Amino acid sequence: MFIETEATPNPATLKFLPGRDVLGARGTADFTAPGEAAGRSPLAERVFQVGDVARVFLGADFVTVTKDSDADWTMLRPRVLGAIMEHYLSGMPVLEDGEAEGEHGEDFDAADQEVVAQIKELLDTRVRPAVAGDGGDIVFRGFRDGIVRLRMQGACSGCPSSRATLKHGVENMLRHYVPEVVAVEQVEA
Repeated sequence: MFIETEATPNPATLKFLPGRDVLGARGTADFTAPGEAAGRSPLAERVFQVGDVARVFLGADFVTVTKDSDADWTMLRPRVLGAIMEHYLSGMPVLEDGEAEGEHGEDFDAADQEVVAQIKELLDTRVRPAVAGDGGDIVFRGFRDGIVRLRMQGACSGCPSSRATLKHGVENMLRHYVPEVVAVEQVEA
Protein backbone atom coordinates (compact mmCIF):
# COMPACT_ATOMS: atom_id res chain seq x y z
CA MET A 1 0.00 0.00 0.00
CA PHE A 2 1.37 3.40 -0.99
CA ILE A 3 0.12 6.46 0.91
CA GLU A 4 0.88 9.90 -0.49
CA THR A 5 1.18 12.98 1.68
CA GLU A 6 0.52 16.58 0.74
CA ALA A 7 1.24 19.81 2.55
CA THR A 8 -1.73 22.03 3.37
CA PRO A 9 -1.95 25.80 3.88
CA ASN A 10 -1.94 25.04 7.62
CA PRO A 11 1.67 24.22 8.62
CA ALA A 12 0.42 22.12 11.56
CA THR A 13 -1.57 19.84 9.22
CA LEU A 14 -0.70 17.21 6.62
CA LYS A 15 -3.05 15.49 4.19
CA PHE A 16 -2.62 11.71 3.78
CA LEU A 17 -4.00 10.04 0.62
CA PRO A 18 -4.24 6.24 1.04
CA GLY A 19 -5.19 5.68 -2.61
CA ARG A 20 -8.65 4.36 -1.68
CA ASP A 21 -11.90 5.64 -0.26
CA VAL A 22 -11.79 6.87 3.29
CA LEU A 23 -15.43 7.95 3.68
CA GLY A 24 -16.37 8.17 0.01
CA ALA A 25 -19.77 9.80 -0.45
CA ARG A 26 -20.72 9.28 3.21
CA GLY A 27 -19.63 12.79 4.20
CA THR A 28 -16.87 13.82 6.58
CA ALA A 29 -15.89 13.21 10.18
CA ASP A 30 -13.86 15.55 12.37
CA PHE A 31 -12.29 14.41 15.65
CA THR A 32 -10.65 17.05 17.85
CA ALA A 33 -9.60 14.69 20.65
CA PRO A 34 -8.94 10.96 21.17
CA GLY A 35 -12.10 10.63 23.25
CA GLU A 36 -14.24 11.79 20.33
CA ALA A 37 -12.86 9.01 18.13
CA ALA A 38 -13.20 6.24 20.74
CA GLY A 39 -15.85 3.78 19.65
CA ARG A 40 -16.73 5.88 16.59
CA SER A 41 -13.75 5.56 14.25
CA PRO A 42 -11.17 2.78 14.47
CA LEU A 43 -9.01 4.68 11.95
CA ALA A 44 -9.03 7.97 13.89
CA GLU A 45 -8.43 6.08 17.16
CA ARG A 46 -5.36 4.41 15.67
CA VAL A 47 -3.97 7.73 14.40
CA PHE A 48 -4.46 9.39 17.81
CA GLN A 49 -2.65 6.46 19.44
CA VAL A 50 0.64 7.40 17.73
CA GLY A 51 0.77 10.44 20.01
CA ASP A 52 1.40 14.12 19.26
CA VAL A 53 -1.87 14.30 17.24
CA ALA A 54 -4.32 17.12 17.99
CA ARG A 55 -7.00 16.46 15.32
CA VAL A 56 -7.99 13.84 12.76
CA PHE A 57 -10.30 14.74 9.87
CA LEU A 58 -11.68 12.09 7.51
CA GLY A 59 -12.72 13.12 4.00
CA ALA A 60 -13.87 11.28 0.89
CA ASP A 61 -10.44 9.93 -0.06
CA PHE A 62 -8.06 11.51 2.45
CA VAL A 63 -7.13 11.73 6.12
CA THR A 64 -6.00 15.11 7.43
CA VAL A 65 -3.92 15.09 10.60
CA THR A 66 -3.10 18.12 12.72
CA LYS A 67 -0.12 17.76 15.01
CA ASP A 68 0.32 19.10 18.53
CA SER A 69 2.09 22.46 18.48
CA ASP A 70 5.37 21.10 19.86
CA ALA A 71 5.51 18.01 17.62
CA ASP A 72 7.79 17.73 14.57
CA TRP A 73 6.47 16.32 11.28
CA THR A 74 9.84 14.70 10.59
CA MET A 75 9.24 12.32 13.49
CA LEU A 76 5.43 12.17 13.40
CA ARG A 77 4.79 11.64 9.67
CA PRO A 78 6.18 8.05 9.52
CA ARG A 79 4.19 7.07 12.61
CA VAL A 80 0.95 8.40 11.11
CA LEU A 81 1.69 6.65 7.79
CA GLY A 82 2.19 3.39 9.71
CA ALA A 83 -1.05 3.82 11.64
CA ILE A 84 -3.08 4.44 8.47
CA MET A 85 -1.48 1.47 6.72
CA GLU A 86 -2.09 -0.81 9.73
CA HIS A 87 -5.72 0.27 9.81
CA TYR A 88 -6.36 -0.60 6.17
CA LEU A 89 -4.52 -3.92 6.50
CA SER A 90 -6.67 -4.81 9.54
CA GLY A 91 -9.89 -4.76 7.50
CA MET A 92 -11.70 -2.73 10.17
CA PRO A 93 -14.21 -0.05 9.10
CA VAL A 94 -13.16 3.59 8.95
CA LEU A 95 -16.28 4.60 10.89
CA GLU A 96 -18.75 2.67 12.93
CA ASP A 97 -22.20 2.63 11.29
CA GLY A 98 -23.54 5.96 10.06
CA GLU A 99 -21.36 8.36 12.03
CA ALA A 100 -20.37 10.74 9.20
CA GLU A 101 -21.16 14.45 9.42
CA GLY A 102 -24.58 15.14 8.00
CA GLU A 103 -26.98 18.03 7.84
CA HIS A 104 -27.65 18.06 11.59
CA GLY A 105 -27.31 21.24 13.58
CA GLU A 106 -28.47 23.57 10.81
CA ASP A 107 -30.25 26.75 11.84
CA PHE A 108 -32.38 28.66 9.35
CA ASP A 109 -35.92 29.91 8.92
CA ALA A 110 -38.13 27.62 6.80
CA ALA A 111 -39.08 30.68 4.73
CA ASP A 112 -35.42 30.88 3.62
CA GLN A 113 -35.36 27.30 2.26
CA GLU A 114 -34.82 28.45 -1.34
CA VAL A 115 -31.97 30.82 -0.40
CA VAL A 116 -30.37 28.10 1.75
CA ALA A 117 -30.58 25.66 -1.18
CA GLN A 118 -28.72 28.20 -3.38
CA ILE A 119 -26.06 28.72 -0.71
CA LYS A 120 -25.54 24.97 -0.27
CA GLU A 121 -25.33 24.43 -4.03
CA LEU A 122 -22.62 27.09 -4.36
CA LEU A 123 -20.72 25.69 -1.39
CA ASP A 124 -20.92 22.13 -2.77
CA THR A 125 -19.92 23.00 -6.34
CA ARG A 126 -17.48 25.91 -5.95
CA VAL A 127 -16.07 25.95 -2.43
CA ARG A 128 -15.94 22.44 -0.97
CA PRO A 129 -13.86 20.91 -3.81
CA ALA A 130 -11.17 23.57 -3.38
CA VAL A 131 -11.21 23.28 0.41
CA ALA A 132 -11.02 19.46 0.15
CA GLY A 133 -7.98 19.90 -2.08
CA ASP A 134 -6.32 21.61 0.89
CA GLY A 135 -7.29 18.78 3.26
CA GLY A 136 -10.37 20.28 4.84
CA ASP A 137 -14.06 20.87 4.51
CA ILE A 138 -16.56 23.66 5.00
CA VAL A 139 -19.97 22.80 6.43
CA PHE A 140 -23.14 24.88 6.30
CA ARG A 141 -24.47 25.53 9.81
CA GLY A 142 -27.07 28.25 9.36
CA PHE A 143 -28.51 31.34 7.72
CA ARG A 144 -30.26 34.09 9.67
CA ASP A 145 -30.65 37.83 8.99
CA GLY A 146 -28.45 37.59 5.89
CA ILE A 147 -25.56 35.96 7.77
CA VAL A 148 -24.29 32.57 6.62
CA ARG A 149 -22.70 30.50 9.37
CA LEU A 150 -20.08 27.98 8.30
CA ARG A 151 -17.85 25.52 10.14
CA MET A 152 -14.29 24.96 8.92
CA GLN A 153 -12.95 21.43 9.40
CA GLY A 154 -9.73 19.51 8.91
CA ALA A 155 -6.74 21.52 7.71
CA CYS A 156 -8.96 24.61 7.50
CA SER A 157 -9.78 24.60 11.19
CA GLY A 158 -7.17 26.73 12.87
CA CYS A 159 -5.43 27.58 9.59
CA PRO A 160 -4.00 31.10 9.65
CA SER A 161 -5.62 31.90 6.30
CA SER A 162 -9.08 30.41 6.98
CA ARG A 163 -10.68 33.67 8.11
CA ALA A 164 -9.35 35.45 5.02
CA THR A 165 -10.66 32.62 2.84
CA LEU A 166 -14.10 32.99 4.42
CA LYS A 167 -14.26 36.77 4.23
CA HIS A 168 -12.58 37.46 0.90
CA GLY A 169 -13.35 34.30 -1.00
CA VAL A 170 -16.52 32.62 0.22
CA GLU A 171 -18.35 35.74 1.41
CA ASN A 172 -17.67 37.68 -1.79
CA MET A 173 -18.75 34.75 -3.97
CA LEU A 174 -21.96 34.14 -2.00
CA ARG A 175 -22.85 37.84 -1.95
CA HIS A 176 -22.35 37.99 -5.72
CA TYR A 177 -24.68 35.06 -6.51
CA VAL A 178 -27.14 35.30 -3.60
CA PRO A 179 -28.16 38.92 -2.90
CA GLU A 180 -29.78 37.94 0.41
CA VAL A 181 -26.33 37.14 1.85
CA VAL A 182 -24.73 40.08 3.67
CA ALA A 183 -21.94 38.32 5.59
CA VAL A 184 -20.29 35.00 6.41
CA GLU A 185 -19.27 33.95 9.93
CA GLN A 186 -17.20 31.04 11.12
CA VAL A 187 -18.68 28.91 13.92
CA GLU A 188 -16.95 26.23 15.96
CA ALA A 189 -19.69 23.63 16.31
